[in-house]
Amino acid sequence: MKRILHLALLAAVLGLSACSALKPSATDEVPSPGAKAPAEQPSQPSEKVPTARLITVQTPAVRAYRKIGARHIYNKYPQRIYKGKIPPLVYAVVVTETEVDSSGRVTGVHFSRTPSHAPEVSGKIAELIREASPLPAPGKLGAHTYVDTWLWDRSGQFQLDTLTLGQRSR
Repeated sequence: MKRILHLALLAAVLGLSACSALKPSATDEVPSPGAKAPAEQPSQPSEKVPTARLITVQTPAVRAYRKIGARHIYNKYPQRIYKGKIPPLVYAVVVTETEVDSSGRVTGVHFSRTPSHAPEVSGKIAELIREASPLPAPGKLGAHTYVDTWLWDRSGQFQLDTLTLGQRSR
């Protein structure tokens, strides 16, 4: 359980570190002590820093839909689900951002974390998500981005972080 918490924390830190909204832009200056603050100027998007989609706060409705979406994927691919606790070192950890419309139809699949040593996994996951479309309708949430972390075994089986049974110790 401790290892899963560490993985979740690592995924969150990596996701936030890639978020351009949290990084100072090249035009941001640190004022010297006693200096007057410059007048507010409208911010211009920097062409050097890629923009990142901002994911909404994890409200109870978003967390609930995360479980509904994960359960739908598990039901769609029962033979692909890794049974039991996942090994301590999984082959790949991929964080997906799945855009769904108000009816649950998948309109886009993006990744905020992909494994450089296993680039083929991201494509397979995108294909699985698109084939599972439509996901259940998100109800009051309407169109939004469903985020989950895929724990991918070398065998091609997986668990989603939302429904994982945890990791076994060595």
